[in-house]
Amino acid sequence: RKRWIVIKVLLVGVHAYPSLLSTLQLWLTFAPVADKTAAYFHISLEMVNWLSIVYLLISIPFGLVSTWVLDSVGLRCAVILSAWLNMMGSIIRMFGILKFLSLGSQSYWYLFIGQCLCALAQPLIIFSPTKLAALWFPDHQRAKANMIASMSNPLGVLIANVLSPALVPEGKHIPLMLGVYAVPAVTACALATVGIHEKVPPTPPSASATTSTSQPFLMNLKMLLRNKPYIILAVCFGGGIGTFTCFSALLEQILCEKGYSNEFAGLNGALFTVCGLLGAFLLSLYVDRTRKFTESTKICFCLSALASIVFAVVSSPLHQAITLAITSSLFGFFGFAIYPIAMELAVECSYPVGEGTSTGLIFVASQIEGVILMILLQAFTVRVSEDPSSTCALDQDGALDWTTPVLVLAGLCSAMACFYVIFFHTDYKRLHAETNSGDLVKAEDTATANVPEA
Repeated sequence: RKRWIVIKVLLVGVHAYPSLLSTLQLWLTFAPVADKTAAYFHISLEMVNWLSIVYLLISIPFGLVSTWVLDSVGLRCAVILSAWLNMMGSIIRMFGILKFLSLGSQSYWYLFIGQCLCALAQPLIIFSPTKLAALWFPDHQRAKANMIASMSNPLGVLIANVLSPALVPEGKHIPLMLGVYAVPAVTACALATVGIHEKVPPTPPSASATTSTSQPFLMNLKMLLRNKPYIILAVCFGGGIGTFTCFSALLEQILCEKGYSNEFAGLNGALFTVCGLLGAFLLSLYVDRTRKFTESTKICFCLSALASIVFAVVSSPLHQAITLAITSSLFGFFGFAIYPIAMELAVECSYPVGEGTSTGLIFVASQIEGVILMILLQAFTVRVSEDPSSTCALDQDGALDWTTPVLVLAGLCSAMACFYVIFFHTDYKRLHAETNSGDLVKAEDTATANVPEA
């Protein structure tokens, strides 16, 4: 028994580490220092933003492939493949800053190709927490296990927001940042390849674990598309993930135009994530005890929408540093708290569909909505060439004013929260199936015990 507990811990740890890198190394490497990246590579801020947007675009088609890999090939292969893709992508990015290659304007495309490879890794690892929790943990530990694995991505956001500004006080330090981020990618690949040996435990931890991959992939998709509560959850929660994606990727650009430094933007991103980790931990403990998935997500969704409205209001005036920090903290606390619980709720309302497929389709929806949001928000920006209060390192076209886009983002977040609260209702199908299975086993044991011996 102790051996399998150790393997559980190792599997969660090795799963979480590449997942952290997926966000830390590629998706948000450049976002906290977008202005300095644009100046160093002599490109526009829009081109820097495309280093984040490509993550969303590639994850849409490859997300469907990832759901099939998780539910048909297995969790172990998905984690190892994602680690290798992350390592190769981070190494390719290094080619863009090697002086002896004399790439000139072509250096940006090495960054872009590296981003594309790591974008392939992202859905493989992000889809897997619910699969990991279902295969390796009993029902009273699933929400906590899901939280630990899922929150490695926000932890990656935290590290990127703190580390990137610290490594790049000036644009000339961009190569140092890329080198620092390449080292843990190689380490993560070694950990995943060597550390994971077992696909499943010898004894299923719950009744639902035995049917985790029982349905064919196409049948799973048909069942999900006919499931009204699941569709509502996918649209609303996917939109929530898209909102947080935009907020994390654009935070530095939003704040620097208002006179705040990259270090302060990184601090806000760090508070956003740390408080989110705390919220996710506390809510997962509560839900594991009470099973109130729906009520918890509805309350937190509404409170995170309220925090987004406050952020939109206080980010417009100057000299609101303390209020911005508090608002970012609350936005993260309530917003990130929803993530692991909503993933578990997706499995509950779609059972017996495989966990990889049910969570994967939500992530694909979030990527589609994230792409639309990123393009929409950039369309509402206003170009500012001269602003004495701005701390942005201007590219050749000047900085961007994000006042209107932030208000639009808050409005969309509030609309999704209202729609979710009003229209989402579901039964907990997996818990009911496990309860019925447990009752059946007890009845069989009782009947066996009452049979008189010959």
